[in-house]
Amino acid sequence: MSRRRAHIAMVGVPIVSHVLPSLALFRELVARGHRVTYANDPLVADLVESAGAELVPCTSTLPVVDNDWPSDPIAAASLFLDDAVQALPQLRAFYDDDPADLYLYDIGAYAARALAEAQGRRLAQLSPTFVAWDGYEEDVAAHLRKLPGSDAYRERFTRWLAGSGATTTDVDAFCGPPARALALIPRAMQPHADRVDTDTVTFVGPCFGPRADGEGWTRPPTAEHVLLISLGSAYTRQPAFYRECVRAFGDLPGWHVVLQIGAYTDPEELGTVPPNVEVHSWVPQRAILEQADAFVTHAGMGGCGEGLLAGVPMIAVPQGAEQFMNADRLVELGVARRLDTADATAEALRATLDDLVTDPGRARRSQRLQAAGRAEGGTPRAADLIETLLDTGGGGR
Repeated sequence: MSRRRAHIAMVGVPIVSHVLPSLALFRELVARGHRVTYANDPLVADLVESAGAELVPCTSTLPVVDNDWPSDPIAAASLFLDDAVQALPQLRAFYDDDPADLYLYDIGAYAARALAEAQGRRLAQLSPTFVAWDGYEEDVAAHLRKLPGSDAYRERFTRWLAGSGATTTDVDAFCGPPARALALIPRAMQPHADRVDTDTVTFVGPCFGPRADGEGWTRPPTAEHVLLISLGSAYTRQPAFYRECVRAFGDLPGWHVVLQIGAYTDPEELGTVPPNVEVHSWVPQRAILEQADAFVTHAGMGGCGEGLLAGVPMIAVPQGAEQFMNADRLVELGVARRLDTADATAEALRATLDDLVTDPGRARRSQRLQAAGRAEGGTPRAADLIETLLDTGGGGR
């Protein structure tokens, strides 16, 4: 445990699913007496400050407001590079005069690594999703380099690195596995987990903290079973899917349904909603999962981790990015069924729920994964490891 009060800086991106996983960790570090600054867009100021961290305003150019992300991988990667190019001067304006003892950074916050290397400071990545494995270069990265536009993207990245002050100026090395990383996910969700370098990556599992006032949920006394339906925070403009869910589970005997529709769908678009279905733009997901009997999820990594630690069977309806891999992984683990959006009719949803909850071995598998996830240590272990980095000087300089 660190015996001194340190300045720990987090550099993130304003994607809610990237911000939420580490908030409990920062609350813990602040409670231990450390000063935590968090460089991110003011859009997420309330989340940052709720963790006791000091917001360092760093305006982002990522399309998080209108949620308009390109489907082309190179175009998406270019957005993060563009964001890093304009973020680095903002970071320098604050941290050159007030450098951190340790920089933590999100996987999409390239400017943080450039800054830490330029200052010769300690550095560690906080990953809200899976990390690279031995063979990732051949399995994934090599294919991306063959896509149209990849050469121009890599040339632009190389030019930026050359002028950024970073000591790592090779794009593959800079974007490759970091010298130290904490993966805030269950190890069970990591592809090829046996091929991950555990000398540099530690799986600490989801980092939870005490729930704040207003984050509880009361299960109706008449509910025999509870089903939560949520597509997270980014892929929620899906009124047709929600209507199919209402058709599938509305008036299903014994089931009470909590349906989160996000900020982009008007409840009026759902039509008539039966009394066993409650509809909200946002719900305290973890509080409900602790009392739920099934979970329809988009298979974002945060939802997968919460579902596994709650021991809840899942119907995975992936929407984008790595969610398709996550959905398949949940199926491999024997605790979920996958339905693609086009196939998620009311009839298919209801049949899948019945198949899932009547699987005789599913409960045993869920309990085993729940126990393994809890044993990874979560928030206290992650905070201990960060303090170890402060004391030992690990984490890359």
